[in-house]
Amino acid sequence: MPRAKGASSRKKRKKIFKATAGMRGGRSRLYKTAKESVMRGMAFSYRDRRAKKRFFRTLWIARINAAVRPHGLTYSRFIDALKKKGVELNRKMLSELAVHNPEVIENLIGLVRSGEPPRG
Repeated sequence: MPRAKGASSRKKRKKIFKATAGMRGGRSRLYKTAKESVMRGMAFSYRDRRAKKRFFRTLWIARINAAVRPHGLTYSRFIDALKKKGVELNRKMLSELAVHNPEVIENLIGLVRSGEPPRG
């Protein structure tokens, strides 16, 4: 029986070359190099889907902190006070409010401060 070798190997190469569309030089033209690039790219995309979550959380925290500092609060005290008051806004939403609607953050700070003893 003759060895079948055309269609499946072509399909495999085609899949790799399709994934390397947009790459420059041998990365999109040479099978071995293209395969390495695709595998490396897939590893980075897997890793960075997780890193993106960490990055955005730190960004949201920095934005919230920057919004509450002028009012004499720190991020951690603000979040703790919100939890104690039963406000269930996540960091992403608080960050968006801090950027686009700072008056809402001021209202939240007022709510937080209403039950707080004065410092000094």
